[in-house]
Amino acid sequence: MTSPTHPFSSVLIANRGEIALRLVRACRELGLKSVVAAVGSEKDALPAREADAIAVLESPKSYLDPKALLEAAKKTKAGAIHPGYGFLSENADFAEAVISAGLTWIGPPPAAMRALGNKLAGRAVAEKASVPVLPGAKLGKDPAKAAKEVGFPLLVKAADGGGGRGQRMVEKPSQLTEAIESARREAGASFASEEVFLERFLPAPRHVEFQILGDPKGKVVHLHERECSVQRRRQKLIEESPSPALTPELRERMGAAAVRLAEAAGYRSLGTVEFLVDGKDFYFLEVNARLQVEHPVTEAVLGLDLAQWQIRMAMGEPFPFSQAQIQPRGHAIEARLCAEDPDHDFLPSGGRILALDLPRIPGLRWETFLEEGREVASDYDSLLGKAVAWAEDRAGAIRRLDQALAGSVLLGLHQNLGFLRFVLGRPEFSSGKYDTGLVEERILAAWVSRNRDLPPEAKALIAEAKSRPIASGAGSGRRIPDPWQDLNGWKP
Repeated sequence: MTSPTHPFSSVLIANRGEIALRLVRACRELGLKSVVAAVGSEKDALPAREADAIAVLESPKSYLDPKALLEAAKKTKAGAIHPGYGFLSENADFAEAVISAGLTWIGPPPAAMRALGNKLAGRAVAEKASVPVLPGAKLGKDPAKAAKEVGFPLLVKAADGGGGRGQRMVEKPSQLTEAIESARREAGASFASEEVFLERFLPAPRHVEFQILGDPKGKVVHLHERECSVQRRRQKLIEESPSPALTPELRERMGAAAVRLAEAAGYRSLGTVEFLVDGKDFYFLEVNARLQVEHPVTEAVLGLDLAQWQIRMAMGEPFPFSQAQIQPRGHAIEARLCAEDPDHDFLPSGGRILALDLPRIPGLRWETFLEEGREVASDYDSLLGKAVAWAEDRAGAIRRLDQALAGSVLLGLHQNLGFLRFVLGRPEFSSGKYDTGLVEERILAAWVSRNRDLPPEAKALIAEAKSRPIASGAGSGRRIPDPWQDLNGWKP
């Protein structure tokens, strides 16, 4: 079943937070009406206020309820649904239900989602397309035998979902049973599927992904790579493009492999092929069949609005550029701003934003839904937004991003601004010679041992903000404008 590619005039955005705001603005620039699905507590938040209409959901769980979202689209007369990322964005059954309801699904075809959304199925497609994969195995009736075939150390991995959830590292046979049970529990809670499998563990790889694009006419291209090795618990913190690890020859081989895999799956729309890189070798990791959190990094170096192109392709518009015409310019780095406490094992945080000041710098783009006076709930993922810096070279992009983070003020809840600056300032990062173990194996120990005392001026600022009366309700404080205005982005 494929999505009908017919014009539509309004889009239901089945998501929240910064990606909902991003899509509202993309629709506006395309001359489309936007409808934001929002729970009661967020119906006056910035994404809902900027949208043309609101579809009020009963509870946070409604974002995972296909019937509720389809009913919202029907009531608001939306002609298409954009799922953003997270929630139901990679749910092929939901995509199929949207199409069956006569609406346009803004995303990959359900068949391609099924072929690539499950990691085991994706491995099979990769092997068929001659894309290298790590040794792996299904558990079967004898997990110990499967583990012996794969070899130690290994990973127990959830077959569905992403974001590092449902993964456990196993160094020796005695750890296998507990790791499988633990991974299954987390996978079931996160993805409604307890299916797990085994895969060889690489001790010090790079994590590099390639943005792919398949247009309605069947043309598939890659939009170059993003380096995603700065991670904590397999959750990405900082992404950049181009990758400091890739030679031109390796970049060409990996890009060609990503395109082959997408073509083998009949892929359309935007997606990401993720790889592990070990020296001159690379291995297929998984496919994220959706728009990625870190897509602004690619937008910055290519001058393409990916959010808009995803919508335009859903309307049947072909992508006009050939592979040879897609040439990156400069260097971009993104840092994820999260409501977490780095001093207490990154525990999620919530609370009212007492003070907010995110500096506007040429070549710097903020993607966030934050406002002064807004209550940040802990019902959802801790992502508050992203800062994306572009410069002619990597050193310039690092300096620009650090300048933006250094000048940022966000009071009222725990957040990771200081930790992000700490990572950017470490020689292990600035050298570009890092791997996925950078944060947990090298940086965290240095972070814990640093002097945690706040300077007197910071303490005074916090005290002043707490004493300041804050108006309740929406629009009570400063807000972030359209991110393209701040980036000085160029568009072909």
